[in-house]
Amino acid sequence: MTLLKEGTWVLVADSEKALFLENTGDGDHPHLQVRRKDEQENPSDREQGANRPGRMNDNGTGQRSSFDDTDWHELQKERFADDLADVLYKMAHKHRFERIVLVASPQVLGALRDKIHKEVSDRVVGEIAKTLTNHPLDEVEKLVKSELAAA
Repeated sequence: MTLLKEGTWVLVADSEKALFLENTGDGDHPHLQVRRKDEQENPSDREQGANRPGRMNDNGTGQRSSFDDTDWHELQKERFADDLADVLYKMAHKHRFERIVLVASPQVLGALRDKIHKEVSDRVVGEIAKTLTNHPLDEVEKLVKSELAAA
């Protein structure tokens, strides 16, 4: 049985963008159509930070150490998985998809597994731990088909 049959959705995501694709072909000849594209605006940490890191006095005279500053860029990347999980839940709740394959970088895929609602996880038919967000659609089709066939 093919996992990528007609009507199966494929989420291709990394920590900053996501493509929601639908297979309008069949399992042998997938044809992925873009149904939604999400991209977060995430400027570099330097552009997001407003202040210099705080300082504290050490035990010695005149010695001071700085605190680690918050990495706003990295924090926003982590929140993107939360946002994706919310979007997937809303889409599943509205019956936009019945089957979905998750394709994401290993870190994002792990975060998504922890965050997605049971209503979404029940519809996941496959997972691929790869970053394919910058690949052309025809290449994504081939890679997803071969990865699912090998699983």
